[in-house]
Amino acid sequence: QVRLVESGGRTVQPGDSLRLSCVASGRVLSSYMMGWFRQAPGKEREFVATMSWTGNILNYSDFVAGRFIASTDKRANTMYLQMNGLKPEDTGVYYCATRPRHATDWGTWGQGTQVTVSS
Repeated sequence: QVRLVESGGRTVQPGDSLRLSCVASGRVLSSYMMGWFRQAPGKEREFVATMSWTGNILNYSDFVAGRFIASTDKRANTMYLQMNGLKPEDTGVYYCATRPRHATDWGTWGQGTQVTVSS
C-alpha cells in the first residue's frame, strides 16, 4: 500500500514561484504513473500534470503548460511540482496521486496541500 503526503503549499503573491513535494511511503513500481491535480473552492478536481515514475513521459494541462514542471526523484521516493508565474486562478488544494500505468483509476491520493495566490 502506497501512501502519499503533499507539502509545500502556502500563500504567495501573483508571479511568485512555489515547489510542492509529494513523498511516497511504500513501494512505487517503475510502471506506475504519477499525477498532480488541484481543486479550487466550489469547483471539481482537475488535472494538472502526469508523469511516469521513471520521468520518461510527462503531460501537462493547457492552463499550466510552460509554467509548471513536474518531476520525480526515485531515490527520495518523491515527486515534485515546480510552479512558476503563479496566478490567482491557480489557487486551490493540490493533490498528488498514483496508479498503475494500465489502470483507469487514480487509486491512491494524498491529503492535499493548500496553495493560495493572493490578488
